Amino acid sequence: MRIHAGAAEPGVAAAWTRETGAETEPALPVWRPVRGGNAFEITVARLVQAIKLGMVRVGERLPAERELAERLQVSRVTLRDAIAALRDAGYLESRRGRTGGTFVRSAQPAPDAGGGRPDAGELAREMGDRLHDALDFRRVLESGAAALAANRSLSATERQHLVGALAASRDRDPATRRVSDSRLHLVIAAASGSPSLAAAVADVQLTLDRLLAAIPVITRNLDHSDAQHARIVDAILAGDASGARAVMEEHCDGTAELLRGLLT
Repeated sequence: MRIHAGAAEPGVAAAWTRETGAETEPALPVWRPVRGGNAFEITVARLVQAIKLGMVRVGERLPAERELAERLQVSRVTLRDAIAALRDAGYLESRRGRTGGTFVRSAQPAPDAGGGRPDAGELAREMGDRLHDALDFRRVLESGAAALAANRSLSATERQHLVGALAASRDRDPATRRVSDSRLHLVIAAASGSPSLAAAVADVQLTLDRLLAAIPVITRNLDHSDAQHARIVDAILAGDASGARAVMEEHCDGTAELLRGLLT
């Protein structure tokens, strides 16, 4: 069975926080109510989005079934069917016992679920005009989110999460790099203080996820991306809104140039 994560419909995101000792992780868009369309397919898309973008990471447990069904506003039968499909696809696993539950097994589908590494050029051509639209939309969204984050008076915990996400984004392991990169962008969006903006950033990140994951790893590109990430976070922490916006625009433009080049 092959699972595709479709783009979630627009709407205000539900906030999700996780207690980590005395700290609380930033609110990230995860469990928005399912509206319209096929409830099963949209529920699958919600779960895959949370997994692929690192909002629920490998080894972590999903919220309890009752709580998750309430947040998504779907029946528990629909939720169970979606979880079963993602178990079959290799994303999730169920564990029994006192510490049991449904855990994230992998951020990628199992090889026999049709999840082989795709060709980046082919994916770009399949997207066609949707790719141009997503890249333009991302440039406006993410630069605005960075500027808003810089304009806010961030708490010590928010600042710590930005620094932590930046450090994790430097990971060069191909199995985790993409998720860590996406998570940094989501933490920046969450720091903007706008749940709607954070939800939109999550959606556009997911739209580009398979394509970005398919790009060949080039060390020089990673070095450049890491340097830009550091400048963005530094600008946010310094309260430099115009600087944060400018560097994020530069970062998005560089990615857009690379992805658009795959169409030629």
